Amino acid sequence: MKQAARRIDDTVEVLLDRFVDAMWLEHGLARNTLESYRRDVRQFAIDIQPKTLQDVQRADVSAYLHRCFVAQVNTRSTVRHLSSLRRFYAWAVRESLLAENPLSGLDTPRLPRSLPKSFGEADVEALLAATEGNDVLAQRDKALLEVLYATGLRVSELVGLRLRQLNRDAGVVQVMGKGGKERLVPLGEMALQALDRYLTSARLTMLAQHSSDYVFVSARGKPITRQACWYLIKRRARQAGLVQLPSPHGLRHAFATHLINHGADLRVVQLLLGHADISTTQIYTHVARERLKQLHATHHPRG
Repeated sequence: MKQAARRIDDTVEVLLDRFVDAMWLEHGLARNTLESYRRDVRQFAIDIQPKTLQDVQRADVSAYLHRCFVAQVNTRSTVRHLSSLRRFYAWAVRESLLAENPLSGLDTPRLPRSLPKSFGEADVEALLAATEGNDVLAQRDKALLEVLYATGLRVSELVGLRLRQLNRDAGVVQVMGKGGKERLVPLGEMALQALDRYLTSARLTMLAQHSSDYVFVSARGKPITRQACWYLIKRRARQAGLVQLPSPHGLRHAFATHLINHGADLRVVQLLLGHADISTTQIYTHVARERLKQLHATHHPRG
């Protein structure tokens, strides 16, 4: 909900600075997450004027959420706003800025369960086959897609990957995930082969006279961007003749779903994906179950 004509004073901005700093110190949250908290609480502070954040009652929060609904803010965004406010007011109570939390007992709107789009193993194989070739871009794209599918890295983790994070002898990559949490992820034989070929040939050609400690670079020797990563996957998918074009996150979903389809333990998949909460990983069991239903319906005589 836009409130461009209304502003908040400097005391609120100082309060938001304290809150965001505390969240960073306590939880080591990513910059984008912290800015999202700041933006949500600031929007709330603007909306409730002339009341202040310290004057708020539960009814004010309920009214705000209702206004979000009327303004057709989607449920997921409304839940995010509420989550930011819960964080803020829990912190405010701990800091003795107010005696009671106005959000105590307030229910969170229920989100519809949305299953992530996942790609079948045949689709992934076709995508990887589309990168076969000896030119430098083919070698780069082959290594990038093999690593992405073998590890389930987030696109930000992939494009930010440095040489020092690779242990090719041990066959693992050290990943710095959300909140500064580290994890070790196996690369697998196919990804290692593609990576070795790229690092010892195409990458050296692409860098030419330049130097870089980033693993994946562009034809001009610069670190590859998220947008370029998205584009190359789409281009290779079209080349492979795929109807449904995958995204980097779609390949992360495929990584998790295919592991579970082949019997991987949910806790192991959680560790590999870098999920803090196993409930985030559990959605992949639903994806796998839907796939099993489709297979049953297609191949069983009474399906």
